[in-house]
Amino acid sequence: MEQPVVGLVVHPTKNVQESIATLQGWNASGLGRLVARRADAQRIGGDVEVIGDDDFTDQVDLVVALGGDGTMLGAMRLVAKRPVPVLGVNYGNVGFLVEIEPPELEAALDRLSAGEYQLEPHHALEARLSWGGARTDYLAFNDLTIVRRPGAGQVSADLSVNGLGYGYYRADAVVAATPAGSTAYNYAAGGPVLSPALSGSVVTPVAPMAGIDRAVVLAARERYRFDIAEGTRSAALEVDGLVVGEVATGAQIDIRLRKDAGSVVRLDAERHGRTGRVKLSLLDLPVRPDQLIELIPQDLRQKLGREIED
Repeated sequence: MEQPVVGLVVHPTKNVQESIATLQGWNASGLGRLVARRADAQRIGGDVEVIGDDDFTDQVDLVVALGGDGTMLGAMRLVAKRPVPVLGVNYGNVGFLVEIEPPELEAALDRLSAGEYQLEPHHALEARLSWGGARTDYLAFNDLTIVRRPGAGQVSADLSVNGLGYGYYRADAVVAATPAGSTAYNYAAGGPVLSPALSGSVVTPVAPMAGIDRAVVLAARERYRFDIAEGTRSAALEVDGLVVGEVATGAQIDIRLRKDAGSVVRLDAERHGRTGRVKLSLLDLPVRPDQLIELIPQDLRQKLGREIED
């Protein structure tokens, strides 16, 4: 990647100055041009060129996202109309999408310049909400969820696939997920993990009370619709974990899979795959991460602590 324009997207609250300094050093070396959005100007300081969102989307050749999976998903949505590669630097917790840690960023930039990387395509769900005469479009790389608001009853929704009635849901929430997103809310709700090589999506109810009570896997070519039915007084519509709107009885949500809607940089796909499997298995343990540390013998914890300090 010769003389690229690299776009910077940062987490809204975490301290990411270590990686910003690394990128500023790369920018000063003349190997490329570093830009950021005006919305992030206060977070990154005055030594990075800031441009508007439209210019950012049109000009960047690569995006570096400093944060967790949420920051990376936001970066992918930002450039979805022109899906340039996104590299994630982990400042989050579990992090299934992000690959490298902050100390690895400098070496990663060298490898990018040398062309030593792979691109991993990611599918997304294109959704159109129609309600009250208005239409709004959304793009979800992980999942789109209709979730009950506390005190407002359950989510009631009829599912149709390619125009044919399939059944109905009555549950606390209904999750539609991509293969990449199948490890998130869908997995927590008991849905299956879909292979990244699969072109399709999965719909899973959360705490179902009636109707369809298990996951439904749909092919990429199948278009489906949720008709929000009687009994849904107020439900939140979430895209990749962010509340983007509200739905109630009468709303319609049309969904289709958009193949290769995003592109993720992989420097070591095999290592990332192994790490992802370990992270997924840890989620099944009946202990929190802080409790897991207590299972490590005290002498080993002290040894690890000394090595980290050194």
